[in-house]
Amino acid sequence: MASVRVDATATLLRSGYVLVAGGGTSAAELYDPRTNRWFSLGAMGTSRQRHTATLLSSGKVLMVGGGTSVLGSAGAELFDPDTNGWSAATGLDLPRSQHTATLLPDGRVLVTGGDSGFGNALSSAMLYSPANNTWTVTGRMSAARLGHTATLLPDGRVLVTGGRDSANGDVLATAERYDPATGEWTAVGRMVTQRMGHTATLLTSGQVLVAGGFAGSLATETSELFDPGTGTWTSQGSLPFQSVFHTATLLTSGQVLVTGGSTGGQPYLDRAALYTPATGTWTETATMSSRRISHAAVLLASGEVLVLGGVPQAGSRSASAERYRPSVLPWSTAASLGTARSQLTATRLNTGHVLIAGGVSTSGGALSGAALYDEAANTWRDTAALSSARFLHSATPLGDGRVLVSGGQQDASTWLSATEVYAPATDTWTQVGSLVTGRARHTATLLNSGKVLVTGGASGASTASTLASAELFNPATGTWSPTGTLARARTYHAAVALPSGEVLVMGGGSTGTDAITASAELYDPATGTWRPTASMAVARYGHIAVPLGNGSQVLVAGGWGVDGPLRSAELYDVAHGTWKTVAPMSMPRYLPHATLLPTGRVLVVTGEGGSGLGVLDSAEVYDAAMNAWTPAGILSTRNTHHGLALLPSGRVLVAGGSGSGGARVAVDVYSPAP
Repeated sequence: MASVRVDATATLLRSGYVLVAGGGTSAAELYDPRTNRWFSLGAMGTSRQRHTATLLSSGKVLMVGGGTSVLGSAGAELFDPDTNGWSAATGLDLPRSQHTATLLPDGRVLVTGGDSGFGNALSSAMLYSPANNTWTVTGRMSAARLGHTATLLPDGRVLVTGGRDSANGDVLATAERYDPATGEWTAVGRMVTQRMGHTATLLTSGQVLVAGGFAGSLATETSELFDPGTGTWTSQGSLPFQSVFHTATLLTSGQVLVTGGSTGGQPYLDRAALYTPATGTWTETATMSSRRISHAAVLLASGEVLVLGGVPQAGSRSASAERYRPSVLPWSTAASLGTARSQLTATRLNTGHVLIAGGVSTSGGALSGAALYDEAANTWRDTAALSSARFLHSATPLGDGRVLVSGGQQDASTWLSATEVYAPATDTWTQVGSLVTGRARHTATLLNSGKVLVTGGASGASTASTLASAELFNPATGTWSPTGTLARARTYHAAVALPSGEVLVMGGGSTGTDAITASAELYDPATGTWRPTASMAVARYGHIAVPLGNGSQVLVAGGWGVDGPLRSAELYDVAHGTWKTVAPMSMPRYLPHATLLPTGRVLVVTGEGGSGLGVLDSAEVYDAAMNAWTPAGILSTRNTHHGLALLPSGRVLVAGGSGSGGARVAVDVYSPAP
């Protein structure tokens, strides 16, 4: 780094860069993980140490307190990644350091406790509202605290644990929860061990792991779990070493990495340990290249951890940084395709193989080739070719194990009505009846009856060619017949089969002045008719839609809105026919791909991020129980328009696609966390 830093903050921005600020200085800089380079920024308005940095929903970063003077520590300011500039966020009530700052689900930031600058712990709490750049007072904690932790729980409440009641006072074992709906605090069970200078990490289970810290005047190696459902604490295995003022980072594997700190004296630690939730145990891992205490750590998009700054030994400060690479990263490469292709389909067969079909070549021509992927052997083999070269088509597994391919384009001016069926048993394609209307960018949904419903799409290059028609394929006869017309023409929309047998269709691009729609409608196979249901909160097309759990909810995320690519996400309640806005993705994503994982979480992959971001190589996972998105690593290259399929092992295959270099032969495989 350009500056030595102790008690600095490190914040992963949506661009993938890391903002590092303060640490006994007003200097700030950006780290680019892809090139391993640092870039100096304009300085903050004041020098800060033991401050907080919170990534807001807007992508800006809120810095609070931690000034190196009493006057300076009262301030707050905002970093804008679009301008790389700073602006004031005045209105914080008192000087604060060693406080906490937590982003709430509604976008506000809860700031709790801390040192007022005179060694006196605070019990007061404040809320920052980014919408109007104002601060308001909220309920006070039951205990004054500094050096405590604050963790956002899956239900939207905030758990505060431990700390000291003054700079030289008692170390606390108490814990309490803040409810943003009421602005009030409620006591929860006491921790097994009193702690200050510890860490608290929200696990993928929704439980909170608390580790290390001062247990009174002595460092501890103990750890414990908080269960939000019961409000109780349970002891876990011990760290391989006592540690205070260390860091704890949740890895993409679901494990927790603890680095550095102190055993209560010198020498400071270069050791690191991993907590495995499945066993509740700790194991030591590779040591750091430098001893560190009061350093910073941040999870990178790749799944690696960046560790920086801190104190290597008494009387010195560090400007060094290093990266921890877990033994297993979320993404790995698999055998490449024989032919580069994008805008293809990838379909898992009942044999466990994955069928890819069609797409666009590097030169832009439509492809008729098809291939099968064998996960066990990690090999591809060509299979019989499609009768018609095509891209932007649909591929639908039928109830008997065959795959229906319908529609698509053959070139920039030819929209296909031809359809064909692949039979795995004979490794052959058979032409069947044609669509009533040739179309691409449509949806194709398997019904409970075994028929396939095709909706909307486009039959030409202009918006006037967007379709409202729908048709049914009958596998028994191999023929198509028209069915009820959508209330609205749609393309790049999404469709999901519901447990009732109905099909939910939402969003899409259309014709007229209202070109992007938030409307949704339901198809009833029994009557062949459509009826309206509640509209989404946000108009979008090119989004993902994934049924959750037993089909009682549908997750919709991303797409293109009136102002470009979207981060927003919402859930459709099937029983009530209503939509609810949920936590947004970390990145805006247009035309991403998604699948439901065996864990019940949803993996969303790549897409286009819009201005300044371009085609993406990142992925993230949504957990409905926690209403939270977590990073899911990065692919081998920036990529969109690929094929995606869930493999028999529970891993996810991403094949082909396109990026800056055109169509790809590359194949990536994602291994989900437990």
